Amino acid sequence: MLGFNRNNLNKSHEGPWLLLDLVMLGLLFINLIWIIFDSLYSTEIVKQSLAYVSESLVTGYAPIHKNFLLIDLAFVAVFLTEFCLRWIVAVVKKTYLRWYFFPFIHFYDLIGCIPLGAARIFRFLRIFSILHRLHKYEIIDLRRTALFRFIAFYYDVFVEELSDRIVVKVLSDAQKDIAAGSPLVEDITQNVLASRLPVITRWTASVMSHIGESIEHNDHGESVRQHVSNSVGKAVTGNPQISSLKLVPVLGSTIERTLESAVTDIVTQSIVNLLKDMTPEKIDDFVKHGIGRFSSEDEALDDEVLAVVNECIELIKHHVSQQRWKSEFEEKTSPSADLIKQTDPHPPPKL
Repeated sequence: MLGFNRNNLNKSHEGPWLLLDLVMLGLLFINLIWIIFDSLYSTEIVKQSLAYVSESLVTGYAPIHKNFLLIDLAFVAVFLTEFCLRWIVAVVKKTYLRWYFFPFIHFYDLIGCIPLGAARIFRFLRIFSILHRLHKYEIIDLRRTALFRFIAFYYDVFVEELSDRIVVKVLSDAQKDIAAGSPLVEDITQNVLASRLPVITRWTASVMSHIGESIEHNDHGESVRQHVSNSVGKAVTGNPQISSLKLVPVLGSTIERTLESAVTDIVTQSIVNLLKDMTPEKIDDFVKHGIGRFSSEDEALDDEVLAVVNECIELIKHHVSQQRWKSEFEEKTSPSADLIKQTDPHPPPKL
């Protein structure tokens, strides 16, 4: 059911344009049916059939057939007038960024006005243009029609099948490049990371400094200090030399607790100082002489990274190549879909 929303029509203030659209739809149908009839009239079979019904019908339409181009030009004049009127309104309302965009966007209207057989087919597009305009203002709802759902479903199928094959092809070519010895890891290191290394080191130094300040804070660093205290406590308890301090009369336990507290403070403050003293220059030096050398010289690691990339691409290809429209189609045609139809205002199309 197409439906018609009178409230949205009043809100859109498109009443006069709706009337014009209906008039244009009527003229389009008359013109297109007339074109089809005139084309069929040129065939001998249709002439004989019409003569069998009424000889006067054939002889009476003959002058119209000979001058049909003039009749079609009358329709073309109406269509061009309506086109120019909408163009002027679009310019006044500044619908498009430039005034001359309108004829390019609505090119099918201009081509359809050419009184030639091949160009007249574009007049069908004017019908869809009018319907789309009414749908845009929610005056009618094309989604409620079975034809719209049918076309939308197979359009999605076509787009999905086409895009999936393109993506799989691109990923397969990438895998071939990697298998042929593509220096992917080295390119990422030199072309991507190297140019951004100063920013990364400054960010890392800033983050480490903030972490050190948080640990040093009385409230925010409590969890870290508690963890260090527990770790030191376990280490002190498990150390036989320190455990022997308990054997000292009276002061043994006190010495052990004092030593544990002192070690905890020393370890915590060492971590804080390490984090706060990390400057971008130190991090950059560490990367160049440590991680950088390791990433560029260890071929085994490069091969492993490329293998991971290749497996990830393979998983992406497998996921992309799955035809999701088939599962959706099976869901729509399953027995449970009948229960959904009872509550769904827009049931799936019948295929």
